[in-house]
Amino acid sequence: MNYRLTAFILLGSLISMSLFSQQIKFETNPETGAICQLQVANDVRQMNWLIATDGSQYPWVTEKYGWGLGYFTETKNGIETQREWLAPSSGKTRGEAVTYRAGDIQIDVKRSLSGSDLVERYTLTNRGKEAVLLSNIGIYTPFNDNYPDAKTCMEARAHAHVWDGGSAAYVNATHMGGNPPHVGLVLTDGTIKSYEIWERGLNKLNSQTRGVIALNIHDAQLAPGQKTSFSWRIFSHTGWDDFYNKIQGAGNIRVICNQYTFQKGEAARLEILGNERLLKRCTVSMNGRSVEMKKVGRKWMVETRMDELGEVRFDIAYGKDKQTYVDCIVFSNYEKLVDARVGFILEHQQMNDVHDLRDGAYMVYDNETEKIYLNDTPNANPADRDEGAERIGMGILLAKKYQQTKEPALKESLLRYARFIRKKLQTEDYTTYSSVDKRGRNRGYNYMWVATFYFQMYRVTGDKQFAVDGYLTMQSMYRHFGYGFYAINIPVQLGLQVLQTAGLSQEHDKLKADFIKAGDIFVTNSLNYPKHEVNYEQSIVAPAITFLTQLYSETGIRKYLDEAERQLPVLEAFGGFQPSYHMNEIAIRHWDGYWFGKRELWGDNYPHYWSTATGVAYHYYARCTGDLSYQKRAENIVRNNLCLFTEEGRGWCAYVYPYRVNGEKAGFYDPYANDQDWALVYFMLVYQNL
Repeated sequence: MNYRLTAFILLGSLISMSLFSQQIKFETNPETGAICQLQVANDVRQMNWLIATDGSQYPWVTEKYGWGLGYFTETKNGIETQREWLAPSSGKTRGEAVTYRAGDIQIDVKRSLSGSDLVERYTLTNRGKEAVLLSNIGIYTPFNDNYPDAKTCMEARAHAHVWDGGSAAYVNATHMGGNPPHVGLVLTDGTIKSYEIWERGLNKLNSQTRGVIALNIHDAQLAPGQKTSFSWRIFSHTGWDDFYNKIQGAGNIRVICNQYTFQKGEAARLEILGNERLLKRCTVSMNGRSVEMKKVGRKWMVETRMDELGEVRFDIAYGKDKQTYVDCIVFSNYEKLVDARVGFILEHQQMNDVHDLRDGAYMVYDNETEKIYLNDTPNANPADRDEGAERIGMGILLAKKYQQTKEPALKESLLRYARFIRKKLQTEDYTTYSSVDKRGRNRGYNYMWVATFYFQMYRVTGDKQFAVDGYLTMQSMYRHFGYGFYAINIPVQLGLQVLQTAGLSQEHDKLKADFIKAGDIFVTNSLNYPKHEVNYEQSIVAPAITFLTQLYSETGIRKYLDEAERQLPVLEAFGGFQPSYHMNEIAIRHWDGYWFGKRELWGDNYPHYWSTATGVAYHYYARCTGDLSYQKRAENIVRNNLCLFTEEGRGWCAYVYPYRVNGEKAGFYDPYANDQDWALVYFMLVYQNL
């Protein structure tokens, strides 16, 4: 029988429950000593915040991934050996004090309750006779972050927002339904320098699970008898504000920057909050150069101009040997960045071969080979590297840019592209495919993107035929897929405004009626999102809110805005507030690098451009309600996605953030310029309303 450690919840009354911490409860596996259940007392959901590690939830997630088990690389006399600890060194355990052995390294784990919280301390001791270097130390923390279906996610799954921020590291596991209690982990001793993802693969539920998270602690050089240790505190909380209050109360700090992506010359303002004793010795450096700090009330502040292009790292030293950081990035100018990208597409990514059926298409570009990728080699999914589908974002970007510049070369390129789409990707009745052979699936997303392109081309040319093409593409979509498809980028306002301007009043009224039919289904479904290409994801929720807010703007029917507001907390739960341009309010996505990238590697994408769909939802919500805080958040999201582009106009389809995935080194921008240009499409929308 598993050992259960519980305590009474510290509440004055049930009415005031949400104002206080609720007791953390856990169970351990007596065979491994690992935590197998983590719950919050009096949580009516009775949710386990951990993936089951007995193979019952996923057959490949077994006891070796139990919370608190782990691994390291041992280097002794220049020889590397991989080690792991899987079972106690002496018999069964009740979980509060466990000892393991991996080679000459003894691992002691101690667990205790402190108030309502669970405190864990890990100590690694060299029991051998030779010095040893321990690196790649990973502790399994298998948060229950996966996607069986929307209903299960709303009730019993968590988004694990990891900040591998050195001494100030944390994990905020927010309930996917947006409802407290949530669970937090804050480091109280030691450092977490990175994290890894395990058990991802095409035959391991592909895009429907984030995998097993392991936190990487600091490397350690240990002489015989020497030890290294770290500890963290696990607690319940009611939301991000409560979470940050509690990590500061636990003896750690929080660092905030006014933004994380800058234009050259803009001012960065850092705020450092925490215990005054910790901050007494606080110093800050910027790319290795010391910067001045000021004490304002109970916090320290830094203000400096961002004059150095590229990545800028603020290193914060505090307390006794503690350190953390903030990651920012600086571009010369946002408009010049967009211009450079448009120019790169024109020069390098349009197919110019009259003997190829794809002539005129905007194509995937390989930044390593410096060539258009012809989609002619074995890969994970040729459909995600073809000449249609998400690549249509390039056409929409260029059409928007032409409306600003009226550059003839842009218009010529766009007209070639429009002919390609109409003649090569669509049939006579506007059935729309991703590739010129028309052999692939009839994919609903394609219709919205092609229709958007046509509506933008009407604005480019004034040619009514493009408005008709957009309308008929939408009609074809509804014929094929009905009204319950949660497509990304449904062109509600754009389509209706173009049809009205073009004098197509009957088409306008019909499309508006179609949108209302779809909106009514979205309202009826509410949080019961239907499965799409992924069972449940941010790019189902964000487009739903964007659609509903636009529909409210066009109809004035209040139920559409009410429903958008009902769904907003669910969307917000996808994003964290880590102090990095990679992660700050960037929604968790963790499969796109595999499907769309050259490296074909699973794992968290911080960012992947569809995270900008959240920014678009916030943008339209702000327009409907006048709540400008959401517009500010929208701008933050689309700015942070600019790191997917270079000053010379190159694009990267995603940044794969973890240190390793399935043991393979990550932490890179994927070299395919594939579909990331939607980030610039949405940047122009949010910043310029275009």
